[in-house]
Amino acid sequence: MSAPTTVKVLFVCMGNICRSPTAHGVFRHLVRTEGLAERIEIDSAGTHGYHVQEPPDRRAILTAARRGVELDDLRARRAEPEDFLYFDYVLAMDQENYLSLSTICPRGMERKLSLFMDFAPELRVREVPDPYYGGPAGFETVFDMVEVASKGLLAHIRKQHF
Repeated sequence: MSAPTTVKVLFVCMGNICRSPTAHGVFRHLVRTEGLAERIEIDSAGTHGYHVQEPPDRRAILTAARRGVELDDLRARRAEPEDFLYFDYVLAMDQENYLSLSTICPRGMERKLSLFMDFAPELRVREVPDPYYGGPAGFETVFDMVEVASKGLLAHIRKQHF
């Protein structure tokens, strides 16, 4: 009998302190709740190295904590071309980061890159807005969007891989 498939997911925004760690934490929480932690590996990164090794934005941590999701253990890192070789899904939070990722994506790996919100077509938006320069409401909006897209992503992974 062969070993169960492990699916690897990488969430990417610009600095890896707001949107992608929120997606990382929300998706990880959902995966654990569904008993799939041994089958789905999750990480997050940024297209820019502004915040390497820093924890997520305090507002993201507080928003997630109020909803029972842990982000404190996450640390920012920069996305690398090798990520496309390792991860099955490289999910950009917006078009700008999608384009940045496409410039480091090795030839033949383009199918792994997509916009995260494509897994939430019912919301009719393609991008997760960057809440960094706004107030707490922006982090709440991001969390809500990420929750919907995470459920859609998990349903897709189940259908395609399990």
